[in-house]
Amino acid sequence: MSKIVVLGAGMVGSAMAIDLSKKHTVTLTDLNIERLEHVKEKCKIISILQLDVCDKIKLHSVIKDFDLIICAVPGFLGFDTVKQIIEAGKNVVDISFFPENALELDKLAKEKGVTAIVDCGVAPGMHNFMLGYHNEKLKLTDFECYVGGLPKIKKWPFVYKAPFSPVDVIEEYTRPARYVENGNTIIREALSDCEFLEFDKVGTLEAFNSDGLRSIIYTMPHIKNMKEKTLRYPGHVEYVRVLKESGFFNKKKVIVNGTEISPLDVTCKILFDEWKLGENEEEITIMRVILKGKNAKGEIEEIVYNLFDEYCNETQTSSMARTTGYTGTAAANMFLDGLFSEKGVFPPELIGKHEKCFNYILNYLKERNINYVMTSRKLSV
Repeated sequence: MSKIVVLGAGMVGSAMAIDLSKKHTVTLTDLNIERLEHVKEKCKIISILQLDVCDKIKLHSVIKDFDLIICAVPGFLGFDTVKQIIEAGKNVVDISFFPENALELDKLAKEKGVTAIVDCGVAPGMHNFMLGYHNEKLKLTDFECYVGGLPKIKKWPFVYKAPFSPVDVIEEYTRPARYVENGNTIIREALSDCEFLEFDKVGTLEAFNSDGLRSIIYTMPHIKNMKEKTLRYPGHVEYVRVLKESGFFNKKKVIVNGTEISPLDVTCKILFDEWKLGENEEEITIMRVILKGKNAKGEIEEIVYNLFDEYCNETQTSSMARTTGYTGTAAANMFLDGLFSEKGVFPPELIGKHEKCFNYILNYLKERNINYVMTSRKLSV
């Protein structure tokens, strides 16, 4: 039994802490004491501790006695928090999805003798594991990922709910999207290139550009075509684009009745209630990953993974918390079980290339009824 501390008691972080407590001694930290006490009521065996991760001295003091750190803080805090964890010489699994390039911390992690597994959620995360695994089996030429978390009840106008902060969602809508086309990195505006796709049990969804390739642009440069798109119910993109083009996402402050305030802060305040996913509100996660390349026989092969996951009534856990958080806890247990021990910063594609690690992650998720259904077919040249 290992000692684990989870930084961040949001919907995903708390689900991770509860899952890890089945096998390990877990402490959950957050700045919000009420949130911590709520999680404690659900899972008595978890220890709780109020902590501001921006207080570097306190952070180092808290984490020094733990075997593994789970970083589940909001994205804007992620990079600095992971950096401090590495500086302290502690191993870490991160799901904060910060905008900075995690590979910039690789040299530091190696110097400190630390294993840092980053971007370890559903996407980025699970699709990276798949890419790393099949990159060892095929000479890949194409990679596509379509993914989204959606509420079961479609409430106008946005027909959307988020298990995390609206500011992190808006970041998806404003950060330029990087793609790879014919070996060249292309930058497109987020929310662009909308297309409609059909999914079993859901129907038609719209997919739009988002910046989800992240590390694989650097770790898989030989794959000539790569793209990632976010899924929403039809109509969502148009409403968000209206807000974006009208300046509601701007960070530059304006003066209203003598008070300085940023439009983004106002928008987040309004959307917090509009987009906030209720703790027991039913929602789903949809994901499709398409990989294409030549196999050992020289045949063109297409591998497709499909995921349909929904709110778990038994554990009262949201689907996005399950699919994101349990991928992270799978990686944590994989590391603690000794299946991966290399030092440095590792996005999941650099771990998924090891078959035993990839199978461990898939089996861990299956045990929690998260099932990725794979199909393959040969394509004519």
